[in-house]
Amino acid sequence: MGGARLTDASEDLERKRAESNSRADEFRALRDRLNSESRARAEERAQHVDELRAKSAEAQDHRRHRDELNEEVREAKRLREEWNRKLQETSDRAAELKRLRTPRAGAIPVWRLRKELKELEFRHMTSALTGDQEKRLIEEMKRLQGAIRSQEEELRQDPEIEKATVLLEEARTEAEKHHAAVGRLAEEAQREHESMVRLYEEVDELRRKADEVQTRLIEVKTQADDAHRSHIASIEEVRDIEKLLYAARGGNAPASWADAEPPREEDFLARLKKGEKVSTEDLLELQKSGRA
Repeated sequence: MGGARLTDASEDLERKRAESNSRADEFRALRDRLNSESRARAEERAQHVDELRAKSAEAQDHRRHRDELNEEVREAKRLREEWNRKLQETSDRAAELKRLRTPRAGAIPVWRLRKELKELEFRHMTSALTGDQEKRLIEEMKRLQGAIRSQEEELRQDPEIEKATVLLEEARTEAEKHHAAVGRLAEEAQREHESMVRLYEEVDELRRKADEVQTRLIEVKTQADDAHRSHIASIEEVRDIEKLLYAARGGNAPASWADAEPPREEDFLARLKKGEKVSTEDLLELQKSGRA
């Protein structure tokens, strides 16, 4: 009777060992799959971080260049203002000298010729003229322009006026040069700024992706650790069952168990039926007592 019951118990242990082995294999496969995903996530995050660092460095280069250009813009503006002031001063000086010079006998002063020319130009733009009227108006404008050039040439024969005129042209050239530099440098600085902003936006997006991958990486590693612990627990369970099976099939008990009080067969079988673990010591003592 007892032998038959113990045989049934051994078969039950065999079934439990097979189930535990199956669970151990499932947990191992799950662990390996999660570890593989974990490595892939780690590589993905590393790629995002590398790209993030490269773009961040590039953005900082654009920012430094932008700041340098903005400093050049400020300097160009300062020089433009300085030469605009010189241009105004030299222009006023040249005009004053020309006013002070008496034109040749019978010649109309240049300032009056310029005034008449402006009036005719305004009339030409705003009045409705017949073909003959427009022709005569244009001829008069050409005559005034020629008279102005003629007197300008005569005035330039004066060394003081010539010097003032040269200084005026130099001031105008410098003012225009620095004005052009302000526009050019400002456009370059704006392009650098836009490139910097675009790169920082890409950096923010890469940082967001890296954080998402990191969150998933932690989740996967946690799941892999749980699967590993479950795998180890299943392996240990298999080993415990194998110890019980070894004892049930005639294994010798250590001498230290000789004085132990043997367990009752009824308790032993009841625990097996309930699916509870039975220690190797219990089975060995039961076998030693002859009940097995």
